[in-house]
Amino acid sequence: MSSEKILKEGYGKIITALIIGFVFYLLADIVFTDVQARLIGVVALLVTMWTNEALPLGVVSLMPIVLFPSIGVLDLSLVTPNYSKSIIFLFLGGFMLAIAIEKIKLHVYFSAKLLSFFPKSILGILYALAITSALLSSILSNTTITLMLMPISMSLTDNLNLKIRFLLATAYGASIGGILTPIGTAPNMILLGFLEEKHLPTLAFGEWVYMMLPVVGMMLLIIPWLLSLSLKGESVEDVEHSEAEALNGKQKRLYSIIVLLSLVLIGNTFAKEVYGYSLDEKMVLLGFGLLMFFPKVGFLTWDDSRKIPYEIIMLFGAGFSIATAFSSTGLASNIATRLVFISDIPLFWMFIVVAAFVAFSTEVTSNTALTSIAIPIFYEFSKTMPPEQGILLLMTATVAASYAFMLPIATPPNAIVMSSRIIPIAEMAKVGFKANLIAITILGFVAYFLWGAML
Repeated sequence: MSSEKILKEGYGKIITALIIGFVFYLLADIVFTDVQARLIGVVALLVTMWTNEALPLGVVSLMPIVLFPSIGVLDLSLVTPNYSKSIIFLFLGGFMLAIAIEKIKLHVYFSAKLLSFFPKSILGILYALAITSALLSSILSNTTITLMLMPISMSLTDNLNLKIRFLLATAYGASIGGILTPIGTAPNMILLGFLEEKHLPTLAFGEWVYMMLPVVGMMLLIIPWLLSLSLKGESVEDVEHSEAEALNGKQKRLYSIIVLLSLVLIGNTFAKEVYGYSLDEKMVLLGFGLLMFFPKVGFLTWDDSRKIPYEIIMLFGAGFSIATAFSSTGLASNIATRLVFISDIPLFWMFIVVAAFVAFSTEVTSNTALTSIAIPIFYEFSKTMPPEQGILLLMTATVAASYAFMLPIATPPNAIVMSSRIIPIAEMAKVGFKANLIAITILGFVAYFLWGAML
């Protein structure tokens, strides 16, 4: 394709995004205030450009710094801090570890060990990646696990279609498994903290796992199969089935560091549960990431830092900025008021509507930020319901915040695999839309037919 044609297509995509943003602004201006409509229009513009790749991911992600103050949505002094939040340094440390794993080829050893437990077929590998990612993410941070498994997923094949599906299986598995325990992902902790603050009944660790098992189990059965549907023409011969070779000195050292990190994270989690005190996980992961640069301990030089996907860091800054704007403009509370009809529909459909609203809303902002906004919104609805049903409604909203599979900004695992720079956003959106619908349906059925009986 000629450079002139590429340039024309790029301008065409930008114009399309501008038109979509303007249409959303006009429609929103009918029911919301002007400043809220402007925010909706800009968010539509950003989402369109993230999806159609009109501009590089990092460029689009930095645009809120310019656009929000320019249109009077959010002051510059309130936008820029979102690009330096503490969670970003967790990502930074994780990326350093992932680069070290890839540099000394430790992921090749991990992949051989991993695949030895599952059938050596494309579907078997998809299940292997998703289940491994899910189980590990139920105990450790889904961010950390995705960072560690991504090099493995990428090393299994040179076939681009397979590589994309393997990365998606890893990311989706991490999101699916993150809800299995209260400590698996941030939205779970936000809910439990909110319930405690409001002096509402909270679930014990074992009770939470018991209630989430049906959701996680059904999702892990269906999602890898969904990812395999478009791979019927691909050959299993395109997947490398290497035997695990003996580790060399450097690999043993990094393996020991990763084991130590895992023990620290697990011990840290239980220390918080038992003693109420723990180290900040973001500080721990950044510390281990920086360790990768220490002489005779780590494996990286400063030149290796060029491989860090800084566009993903910018992406999360954009997500936090959107969440801040939703709160500061009153759009979140306005939406809550307009969703009051939910309290009048049958309970089953209430769960479906809430799950759909949260899942698709999460696509344009971080699930942690959206959960912080959504839980207070739906808590207002729950006041008119029996206490048990109200808690189920809040649990549905919380889980749905982790089950957004369409866009990289939605969840940390999505963003991390997008940092591989080989997954087209349109492809993630297409597959993720189907996964969203499956998750919403499963969540609605489990909340209505099983959770009620379990409480």
